[in-house]
Amino acid sequence: MTEEARAFLAAREQPIRMVIFDCDGVLIDSEALCDRVCAAAITELGWIVTPEECHRRFLGLSFYDMVPLIEARTGSAIRNGWVDDLVARLSIVLSQEVEPIPGAREALSGVTSLGLPWRVASNSSHTEMNAKFGRVGWSDLMRDRVHSGAEIIARGGRAKPAPDVFLEAAAAEGVASAHCLVIEDSAAGAEAARAAGMACLGYAPGHDGAGLRQAGAIPFRPMHALPVLLKAAV
Repeated sequence: MTEEARAFLAAREQPIRMVIFDCDGVLIDSEALCDRVCAAAITELGWIVTPEECHRRFLGLSFYDMVPLIEARTGSAIRNGWVDDLVARLSIVLSQEVEPIPGAREALSGVTSLGLPWRVASNSSHTEMNAKFGRVGWSDLMRDRVHSGAEIIARGGRAKPAPDVFLEAAAAEGVASAHCLVIEDSAAGAEAARAAGMACLGYAPGHDGAGLRQAGAIPFRPMHALPVLLKAAV
């Protein structure tokens, strides 16, 4: 898997000039916590769902994009403010329990050592990401580098699998899409990278990456191997 990713990057005609990281499941090990909190909140609406089913159905989607899916299943409209309440509820759990993905900090340091700028582009709100990065001690590291799909939705844009948040991150750094590499762990994120015209590596720590590959990403693992892979493409 790692050799395939190395060959993919080495064969690129356009050199990589920027790396854009997803947050959940790539830098921060928050997905199980999110699944747990979301499952409880959705069950309260009348759809009895497990964390595992939440993960399978909603991985990579914003909370706003989940709402019509939940309404279709329950047959009832979700009240205004439900997403805001879910974000607040989840942020408390994240600030108390979340941990980094193994090798993620080393990956960020390695990318920096290669002279590449990097940013984070997530469907999460800034409230959630502040809780995550504060918990793991990365708040200063992330300052002015984080882009939120939830904020883009509030401005009339679209979250992943649309490309908006990735395009915003690239524009902030002044790097063309063709020179960007996205690191994702979800099919929705890989689809967003493809729509943005960006190459994508799919972090697949516990599976074969088939869903990521189908969405246009090249699977790889472990996370700390990323800087070594990038040397072939810089």
